[in-house]
Amino acid sequence: MTHLASKSALLGTVVLSLLAVPAHAAPADVLPKPDLTGVQNVLRTALKQGAPGAMARIDDHGSVTRAAAGVADRKSKRPISNADRFRIGSVTKTFSAVVLMQLADEGRLKLDASVDHYLPGLLPDRKITVRQVLGHRSGLYDYTNDMFAKAVPGFEEVRTKVFGYRQLVDRSLRHARTNAPGAAYSYSNTNFVVAGLLIEKLTGHSVRTEYQNRIIKPLKLRDTFYVHPDRKIPGRHARGYLTPDRAGAPLVDATEQTVSWAQSAGAVISSTRDLNTFLSALLGGRLMSSAQLKQMEHMVRVDSTQAYGLGLRRRTLSCGVSVYGHTGAVQGYYTYAFATKDGRRSLAALANASNNGRVLTTMLGTLESAFCGKKTKNVRRPAPAAHVREDIAPGAARD
Repeated sequence: MTHLASKSALLGTVVLSLLAVPAHAAPADVLPKPDLTGVQNVLRTALKQGAPGAMARIDDHGSVTRAAAGVADRKSKRPISNADRFRIGSVTKTFSAVVLMQLADEGRLKLDASVDHYLPGLLPDRKITVRQVLGHRSGLYDYTNDMFAKAVPGFEEVRTKVFGYRQLVDRSLRHARTNAPGAAYSYSNTNFVVAGLLIEKLTGHSVRTEYQNRIIKPLKLRDTFYVHPDRKIPGRHARGYLTPDRAGAPLVDATEQTVSWAQSAGAVISSTRDLNTFLSALLGGRLMSSAQLKQMEHMVRVDSTQAYGLGLRRRTLSCGVSVYGHTGAVQGYYTYAFATKDGRRSLAALANASNNGRVLTTMLGTLESAFCGKKTKNVRRPAPAAHVREDIAPGAARD
């Protein structure tokens, strides 16, 4: 089942949204022009800080702007390109959330129902709801904290393993919960492992099948795949490089891995084109009803610049504009994928590096250039919040 609305309905929604929209949610047609030079400077800085390559794509009212610097493969020296596919890490969470919101539209899921109602006995607390899982307010401990306490040894331990969802949940349950259900926001990959279990229980199909039928095929995403437990990225792709914890140690090629440690929390492969298409469709109201999209966009504040909804992050930039999407960190890759609230301007950016906090922080600058335009003289943009590093265990983004 798909949820693609008609073009006429979408136009009506956009027209209405332009009538009285607050400044922080300004539609794409009143934003400053994207600053391509600024984007290019960000990418070059990421290279100086250790990323082999970096790239970005901006889609804006049908026009496309691309930028790239460095290499996709350190051995062949092939330049990185926006035609390359890559691992998107936790941007996968937005895909998983979309599937569950569609199931809510179909009356097969209630957001405020207990997870235990659908998956009896999985979790020790029957008070944990689906909404709390999708909003990282369940209190479930993030099992990746232990798994990747040391970046390279942790990765090598799991790169070829195939886990069951319940094995990953069991790793979380060995630890005390971070908070009572609903009491606080605490980012945890465990939540979206539970989301994967919910998808498979409610549909009787694999997560791969549901992504394919509900998102990939309807949107014609030609570069988007869920190949778990296969290790290779299909077709042309950027290789990913993991920075060891020990300063000066050589980069580790982390391209080939099962990503079984993440699955529905972080195993999707995509491209900058497809990510922009996906976010534009989501925020433009083409993947679910307006009522469910409103639920997804209902945010809990994380800090002064960030808030989190249901599998969807909101970032407020230095110019006051808020953008919606997700960040992603998986061994070898850092991803930013965000769009305006109406979905009409979108940015996807990638550095083929990980465990390098300087690169991760620098790549946030692509959002500033894409949505705020050229930097105003004498205006110092605030430093990004540390929560951009939370999409994987702390060790994956360590300075």
